[in-house]
Order: sequence, then structure tokens, then C-alpha cells
Amino acid sequence: MMLDATSPSETPLARMWGKAEIVFEPGRLGRLYQQAPLRVLFPDPPDGEPIQAALVTTSGGLAGGDRLELSARAAAGAVGMVVASAAEKIYRSTGPDTKVDIGLTVEKGAWLEVLPQETIVFEGARLRRSTRLDLAADARAMVGEMLVFGRTAKGESLSQGLVHDAWEIRRDGRLIWADALHLDGDIAAKLKAPGGFGGALACATLVLATPRPMILRDGVREMLDGRAGATVVGDLLIVRWLDEDAARLRKSFGTVWAMLRHEAAGLPRRLPRIWEI
Repeated sequence: MMLDATSPSETPLARMWGKAEIVFEPGRLGRLYQQAPLRVLFPDPPDGEPIQAALVTTSGGLAGGDRLELSARAAAGAVGMVVASAAEKIYRSTGPDTKVDIGLTVEKGAWLEVLPQETIVFEGARLRRSTRLDLAADARAMVGEMLVFGRTAKGESLSQGLVHDAWEIRRDGRLIWADALHLDGDIAAKLKAPGGFGGALACATLVLATPRPMILRDGVREMLDGRAGATVVGDLLIVRWLDEDAARLRKSFGTVWAMLRHEAAGLPRRLPRIWEI
């Protein structure tokens, strides 16, 4: 899937423009293109695991005006995994937005996992992220995101800035799910409001496209506690978390992910070692 074809010269505020294009073919890597500061590593996967593409942002974080574009495609019959190697840091901006565009394509009979680590939104940061997933009729995929509002380990919470995180999922070209989180203005009040985040400092979403979402939903619900839930929309299983503790959210997210990849795709019930470091 080709992403926005706008050239860097047409976006004068872009300080860094990292790109990665990955194509998985059955049993092998079909294509790789990368442009700093976004790099792709390929650690040797354990037995029973597919090819693992580990994403690294070599700049150490993203500031206002920076942009990342990720395109990943699983060709017909392929099995592949994209995993973030570390949390992504979004630094304070003096005005321009940080943009992250993710385009995913899963062709006939293929399976694709895109396993995130936390995106930490610093005080005053401005993040616009979009995730688009295009599925063939019988394709399966699991994609997620985790957001942490401020450097919580330092006692910082997000009070101003921008977070716009949008999803679009299509099956055979037909839109089957769309969702967007938008926070701006007095973000602190929205995070504290009982009708908003209710004091949560982190949130997460996991989406699994599978022929058996209802059966898996019940198993996920048994694993969840606190402010987390699972629902089914068509052939999508959607799991969501809110938590005051980002580390606790991450642990629950990883446990559910490991279970679902095993049940939905027959893969080992474990996460890549790079995710656990």
C-alpha cells in the first residue's frame, strides 16, 4: 500500500521524515525500503514464529513537524509480524504537529500482526496519527496501540497539546469500522472528568480481525479486570483499556495479545523477546 506521495519539499515544517515499507511473502521478506530515522531490524525468530520486523526510531523520539510513515503488506498466504522495539516519545511542540501514518494491507489467506509499545505524549506535544487497515475477504490481522498521557514516571500528566488518533478498517474495500480519539484544549479536565477518562493516564486499543470473534471475546473478558472491556463489531474483536497505571495496562495488554495470537492464528502464546526487554 502506497502512503501519501507528498514530497518533503511540500511540507516545510517537516524536520524529520522517516519511512518504512515492508512486504511479507510466504516464508520470506519480499520487499524492504527504509528512510531514517525509521529503521527496520530482523531478529532471528524462535521456532514456530513468523518473520519479525522490529521498528526502531533512531532519533530517540519525535518533535513537532516530524513525520513517520509505515506501510506493511502481507501478500497472499503470508504470515508476518511488525513489532515496535521501544516506546515512542512525542516531545513538546512549539506549534506544528507530529504526524504518524500507518497503512496496512493483508491479502488473501494472510495473517499480519502489528504489535505496538507505548506512545508517550509529553506535556505540550501535538500528535496526529492515522491507522488504515485493508483486508481481503478471508484475511486476518491483529493491530493495536497504547497511549500514555505524560511522563507518568516523573509525575507529569498531559494538560495541553493535541492527541488525534484515528482508525479506518476496510474489508474487501468496504468500510467496516472507523474510530477517532481527539483531545485538545483543556486536556487535563477531560482526563479527570468522570464522563471522560475518569483519572486514567493511559489507554489502549487492540483490534483483531478473525472469523470467530464472539468465541474469543468471552475468553478475553475472563482475563480483564478494572476498566477494560471487549466487544465485537462484525468480524472484529475490539478490546480497550483505561488505567491510572501505564505499567499495569501494558501487562494486561501483552497477556491478552499473547492469548489471541495463539487462539486466532495458531502461533506460540508468547510475545517477541524485544517487546519484553
